[in-house]
Amino acid sequence: MLASQYAYFALTSNHVTAAEIAGRLGIEPDEVVVRGSRRMEPPLPAAHRWKVSCRSPHLSVDQQIGAIVDRLFVHAGRIGELVAELDHLDGGPGGSVLQVVRAFERPAGEAEDLTRPAENLQKLPGQHRLLGWHLDTRTLEFLRLTRAELDVDEYAYG
Repeated sequence: MLASQYAYFALTSNHVTAAEIAGRLGIEPDEVVVRGSRRMEPPLPAAHRWKVSCRSPHLSVDQQIGAIVDRLFVHAGRIGELVAELDHLDGGPGGSVLQVVRAFERPAGEAEDLTRPAENLQKLPGQHRLLGWHLDTRTLEFLRLTRAELDVDEYAYG
């Protein structure tokens, strides 16, 4: 099995640009999306997006999310306050998200390693080391403080 994955934390708004979000937080994003940059009517993408991401290969989802939370946790209260403003401006919740994206059997994915024993057990196909993940209490607190939703997208190619 081949697997690839990444995670990001994003602030989204129909009215406030990623540059304005960066200025308000004092945190430069890793990636930005500009509302209407591909098409103006109707706008595509539909919203501006400020993103802090972890696309490091060979890391589990836990580790990728941990890297993002480690980077942003000290700012969580300030992020939550800004998200409340973004939600008010845009007319509803959804201004922040922790996104996990996973793809299975994609040609660019990381191959499963069946050669090395795992704690004296035999590895079987379909037990890729990148499968399975969890959220620790620090991450859950970060999600609460930042008013973030958790969104997980998984894709299978074949």
